[in-house]
Amino acid sequence: MNLDFSKNNGLIPVIIQNNDTQQVLMLGYMNEEALQKTQAENVVTFFSRSKNGLWTKGETSGNFLKVVSIKEDCDQDALLIQVISNGPTCHNGTTSCFVNDPKISFLNKLENIIENRISNPSSASYVASLYQKGINKIAQKVGEEAVELVIEAKDDNQHLFIGEAADLLFHYLILLQAKKLKLNDIEQELQNRMKLK
Repeated sequence: MNLDFSKNNGLIPVIIQNNDTQQVLMLGYMNEEALQKTQAENVVTFFSRSKNGLWTKGETSGNFLKVVSIKEDCDQDALLIQVISNGPTCHNGTTSCFVNDPKISFLNKLENIIENRISNPSSASYVASLYQKGINKIAQKVGEEAVELVIEAKDDNQHLFIGEAADLLFHYLILLQAKKLKLNDIEQELQNRMKLK
């Protein structure tokens, strides 16, 4: 990375984006020292213009931003940092500093709900009970749902077909969680395949 810090008095703008939902969380600034600290610790540190010094996001609130990736723009004078956040990003207690949060896809929301039900299991949760039965049972359930979808595909009942497709997708998301994967991982693989053709 060969960034140009000369354009804005030694600072570059940094867009912070949630790695899982792709939601833009905030905008901050970094000088070279803040970037080096961020890279060394894998936690986002900004240069605070009001405090005139380094400021690690979350040092007061505890809502740190764990770095997943750092990408420079085409002019090498701005950064996009994708993160995992462990709480609200904005000091107002909201997920994003931007008032009009972009719509997060329903599948990303559902993926987050499934992850939460696995991380915080309750006896009333179907997701938690299936997950606790192990990978073989989850994979078996995905197979059963796939067969049911194929059977419905041969008929002309769109309503039943949609229901079975939803069941398959839901259980597929549980299987991804069991394999410690996200939809983003599958999307990236598909994108990589397109580049090869």
